[in-house]
Amino acid sequence: MLRRPKPSDSEADLLREQEKFLTSGAPSAANVVRRPDKRRGRAGEGGPDNVHSEGRQRDVVTIEDLPDQLPSLTPAPPKKSRFKAGRVTFEDEDAGERLDRHDVHVSAILSRIVERDTSSTPISLPAHTGMAFPKVMHRSETSSQVPLSSAAGKKSLFARELAAQRLKEGRTPLRCAPAAAHTPERREQNRPPDTCMETDQCGAAEPTAFTGPSLLSGRGLGGPDSSAESMRIHRENQAKLQDMSQSEILLEQKKLLSQLDPKLVDFVRSRKAQSVPSSASSSKQPQGKNSKDNFPLENGNRQSVSSGAALLLENPREVEMEEEEVLPPPAVTEKEVLLKPQKEWVHMDKLEPEKLEWMRDLPAPRKKGTNKAMQARFDFAGTLIPPTEDLPTHLGLHHHGEEPERAGYSLQELFLLSRSQLIRQRSLALCTLANILSKARAGEYRSALKGSVVSTVLDAGLVFLLRFALDDSVEGVMSAAVHALKALLVCEDDEECLDCTFSWFRGLDSFPLLPSAQEEEEEEEDEGLPESMKETTEEKEERKTDHDVARQDVVKGLLKIKLLPRLRYILEVFRPSPPVVQDVLQILTRIARHSSVSATQVLDCPRLMETVLSEFLPASWTAPSSPIPQSVYGLPLAGAVKLLRVLATSGRHACARLFNSLGVRERLPCLLSVEPAELLVEPSEALRITTEAYRLWAVAAAYGQACQLYIDLYPGLAKTLQSVHTVLSLADPLLPLQLQRVLALLSLLTQVTHTAGCHQELQTGMVSCQGEECPPPPPVSWGHVTGLQASLLGHLRGFVKDLDNPVQKDVSLVVIPAYLAYLEAYYHQLSRQKCFKPVETLQEIERLVSEVLVPLMSHHAFQGLMENLKSSSVVCNVQSDGLGPETNPSLPGLACPGWRNRPGLVAPNSPFPLLTALGLLLETITGIHKGLSNKFTSLLLSVHVTGYLRSCSQAVPTLCHSRAWLLRHEHHLLYLLLRVANRLVSIEPEVAKHASLYHTVALVLLPWLLPGSEYLGHQLLSTIIFNKDFISEGHSGGPEAVELGELRLQEETCQRAFPSLQTVGALLREACIQLPSIRGCFLTHLAHLEPLVLTSRDALLGRNPWIGSHLLPELTGPTVPSDWPFLPLVSLYERTGLSDGGGLAVEDLPQGALQAVTHCLQWLLLLEVWREEALKVVLPVAKLARLSCVFLCSSDLFLERPVQKLTWGLFRLLTRQSRLDSLDLNVPPPGLASFQDLYSALLSQFEAVSFGDRLFGCWLLLPLQRRYSATMRLAVFGEHVGMLRSLGVTLAQLSIPMERFTSPPEDSLPLLHLYFRSLVTGTLKPCWCPVLYVVTVSHVNAFIFSQDAAAQEVEAARHSMLRKIHYLTDEVLRNHLLLFRLPQQQAEFGFDLYEQLPPIRAKRLASVLRQQDRSDHKGD
Repeated sequence: MLRRPKPSDSEADLLREQEKFLTSGAPSAANVVRRPDKRRGRAGEGGPDNVHSEGRQRDVVTIEDLPDQLPSLTPAPPKKSRFKAGRVTFEDEDAGERLDRHDVHVSAILSRIVERDTSSTPISLPAHTGMAFPKVMHRSETSSQVPLSSAAGKKSLFARELAAQRLKEGRTPLRCAPAAAHTPERREQNRPPDTCMETDQCGAAEPTAFTGPSLLSGRGLGGPDSSAESMRIHRENQAKLQDMSQSEILLEQKKLLSQLDPKLVDFVRSRKAQSVPSSASSSKQPQGKNSKDNFPLENGNRQSVSSGAALLLENPREVEMEEEEVLPPPAVTEKEVLLKPQKEWVHMDKLEPEKLEWMRDLPAPRKKGTNKAMQARFDFAGTLIPPTEDLPTHLGLHHHGEEPERAGYSLQELFLLSRSQLIRQRSLALCTLANILSKARAGEYRSALKGSVVSTVLDAGLVFLLRFALDDSVEGVMSAAVHALKALLVCEDDEECLDCTFSWFRGLDSFPLLPSAQEEEEEEEDEGLPESMKETTEEKEERKTDHDVARQDVVKGLLKIKLLPRLRYILEVFRPSPPVVQDVLQILTRIARHSSVSATQVLDCPRLMETVLSEFLPASWTAPSSPIPQSVYGLPLAGAVKLLRVLATSGRHACARLFNSLGVRERLPCLLSVEPAELLVEPSEALRITTEAYRLWAVAAAYGQACQLYIDLYPGLAKTLQSVHTVLSLADPLLPLQLQRVLALLSLLTQVTHTAGCHQELQTGMVSCQGEECPPPPPVSWGHVTGLQASLLGHLRGFVKDLDNPVQKDVSLVVIPAYLAYLEAYYHQLSRQKCFKPVETLQEIERLVSEVLVPLMSHHAFQGLMENLKSSSVVCNVQSDGLGPETNPSLPGLACPGWRNRPGLVAPNSPFPLLTALGLLLETITGIHKGLSNKFTSLLLSVHVTGYLRSCSQAVPTLCHSRAWLLRHEHHLLYLLLRVANRLVSIEPEVAKHASLYHTVALVLLPWLLPGSEYLGHQLLSTIIFNKDFISEGHSGGPEAVELGELRLQEETCQRAFPSLQTVGALLREACIQLPSIRGCFLTHLAHLEPLVLTSRDALLGRNPWIGSHLLPELTGPTVPSDWPFLPLVSLYERTGLSDGGGLAVEDLPQGALQAVTHCLQWLLLLEVWREEALKVVLPVAKLARLSCVFLCSSDLFLERPVQKLTWGLFRLLTRQSRLDSLDLNVPPPGLASFQDLYSALLSQFEAVSFGDRLFGCWLLLPLQRRYSATMRLAVFGEHVGMLRSLGVTLAQLSIPMERFTSPPEDSLPLLHLYFRSLVTGTLKPCWCPVLYVVTVSHVNAFIFSQDAAAQEVEAARHSMLRKIHYLTDEVLRNHLLLFRLPQQQAEFGFDLYEQLPPIRAKRLASVLRQQDRSDHKGD
């Protein structure tokens, strides 16, 4: 019995089973039944097979020509390639070597892929015909159009149709015959030999043998003998040509070519070129001679025709720059084909030039200037390629794209290539993007490109593109993605600047690099909801998509898409090359700078920090075998130590985790216990490692941590200090790195000194805290640090003496600030110790001043630095955004690229580090020894310092991340200079002369102070701003001068003073007396900043054990608002006016409210009179809005006598001529949607509680000037028209000229109707509201007698109003409206009247009345 085949059977088993089946003769399981083919005939017409199949009555699908027997399963013969025989191979040749030989670099491949330039190809529109398109062709027409003789053999319908179409196109342009008859080559049409002819261009003037025209066949003429007719025409043409000279032929040729379509001329020439047979060289004259003689002429004509056509289509915005139009290249010939077609190739015998055009070289780019924006293209190094630059193709920058003739890659193409399936393309695209990002962050594209490259690529999704690329399994692609991510996040110049300022005063502090632009859309969605229903911040963050998070904050978006675990995997598993490791460490450092939350995520990432510490900060290692090791695993890296330092900066708890839990405490001595040369790493890397180790230790010491290491490593530190002068010798090529190492060591000693100075206070606090939380005292005490002072002071003396040496001067100027900062820390903490000896300390300070500080300040090197004070300032020099590096709101940076080559705070020639350290030391030692203050008068009175302070008093710096970190250091210097002035202003007359300048600088500095500098603001308020010594006008005849100025103004304007104007001088004298009380008032209203002031004090005074973090608060804005002088008034309105609607009496206000308002108004009056420049940052409309709170806080606060007097004085100051011009009420005040809303509240308050107060009335009249919005005037005469009866302000009491209310004439028709109605109904009378009565009469009079053309509605309103006025029964009002002339303050009603109606007005009135009479007659 036969068995079924199994899957495990081999081919031999199947053949054996087949033989058994065939020999057994058993019937098969399936029979093959054949059905008749319906296409061969009907059923029944076949043989017996058909008869037999009819009985089956079923359809069977058959396969034609299928054999009856199954074929044998023998293997088929191998296929043979017909091309293989033509290849030459060798038996001993390796296939891999052959593959490498044929495999070329991608740049070579890209350089061969070019496309033809179509920008200069002329375009012509098709001719208009009456035929349908497309034309319907019938098969019957083919035979008449294409004779069988023209078809070489059997041709398809399509081929015959195409041949007919070509013949028809060739017969159409009959005017081309003369031009074609003397073309430089012999042409032959593809037709029978009896109709073929030859022409000789050079012998065109002589008779030539011919057999027929080359283009025209005569078909289509419609006659019976069309061929003979075409021959006759051709003979006539030849006869005419023979009668013409060569010059006449060329002239006619140029004329004809100028009239014909260039495409038509090219078509005729191409037809002749295609028809020349291969045996054309046997003609009467060689073709080479023809080409040589006539090619320049032909080429010139072709250029002229093509250029003319191109100019017609030229973009009018483009300007060609002295270059002729580039001609399209000639058609590809068989000789130019690289691979020759062979006869064995099927259907390859015919050359198709149009399909080979892409293989040609591209034409040179045209030189042209254009105003049209063009797509930016970059090379592989990220350099922007100009559109007109011609680069060779072997660079690999030409490719198939939107602009194949231009070299380089666009951002879109790079994004596309970065997701390619080819590894090399992905790596190349990512590396190019990295180079572009690096140059963009450096600002190299700002002058050449429109828009920001960084913003563009971020909006395009670069964050997710790089994150996807990081997951690539190919190490090369992953490495390129890491490099691109580092280029996006990290700016090396920013990191260098932060490292340079580390040794400055509070240089280890930094702002978190959080985006400053906060989204407020979500907050608007929660408005009106109860607190229980509002979403928390965590819920809102969870609801955001990854794209939304990355769009607002790039770093937070990267953390959300799990960047940290991937970086850990790369470091732990991939173990990449050294550059990739360095890039990963820099990326982690930038993430740690983002915020304390991000730094905590880096610490919490599983196995990330363990990998970094074990691999790149080992406890022991061996020296690498080569200077540039292939792997950095197992070796210490400076980047890893810097990452630990930045993480420690985020908070004392993070620092404690690093030193205690992660073992940094044990690893740090391995780096610092030996000299850098003994670290078994490359020398420069060894210096970087020790520098970062000192900085990391300094950050920990600034928290009061890791101080036990100071005791353990003290011998090594002392040894390093002894060799400072040796290592800073100029012979060392690593001098910059040695310099940074010394500065880091001095910073460490400064922080250890501060911590040791707090030991005694903490020890005393532990005894007296009685269970309260108190930091433990550090292990280092004051006795551990006193021995270093003498050594460091000797170093300082030596560096000051080295200033005379031109070779050592630069090094000395860099190091001296760090020594001064250390001495300041030492003397500051010394004065707080029990062992403090005043006499010895004072003598020591005197020697320091006389031997070190005074020679330093008088040295020419110091004076040379002072000359750069103003040019290096950030406050005085507002950098243009178009010249700086690119910044993005979602990825803030410090904008430091190029900082070495431009003036700035961190530039090598900047005096700020030296001046700040000197001012810090002067502040400390003059506090201990007050008699030394006058020795520093020359510093404060120097021309450079005075000019710098004067520029600062007039500056308006902008606040952003790129400037905040520098502004903080400059604020320190300004504060220290003011503190020196505070000590000298009362004892030095020369300093007192500039007291107003110092006071102005203090006023402008206060609202500039950034988060983290609250203590400086508190000190300014307490010691300088309200100090009468700095307000010299108060005790030098200032109030009397103000009174004299007001009296002179009254005499010049002949105006009576409104109430209390004469008392401004007395009010100023009272304000100067009340300065201590005013200071207490403002300090009380700023008491909510007390926690921030205490935190800032601990950091600025070196109270290290109490410092929680060296990461400053988030940069949300200045600490104190710019309108802080209005703070008591605004806070009172927020407490009472908003809740009770301003209805509380003075007795019901909070205790001390009246006194606080009085002090606030006194301070504002003083500033407006004597320190007007200090309040220029507050807009006039904001001042008016803030002062309006006087009327809105209470029902009768504005009626109190001191408040009334002070507010009158401020109103007079605000309504001076210069102030009125700058007062723009159309601008919404800060904190308000619009001024109109505030004005509506004032109107309601006036109606409710004013009792006709003149001051309140003047306040309401101010916004009713003609130049402001009519909305406020409509509110007065519409909704609040009842207030007109109590608005009794006289023209003498109003300090605003009436012309501002009456000119130009009112053009609001609804408002004019309200004016007229209030006058006619008696709502507005001159005895109730004199000012507005004059205003309404003036506008109504100007409206009814206006001669200006207006709309029909307006003209009808004029006539109607004039008629009603004429028929008024109130004669006084009628005369006022008709006879009004001009406003006049001294007149009885405030305006002059005509004695009688002027003729033009009388004529106007008579005309209106006649129209009324005619309309009345028509009605009758």
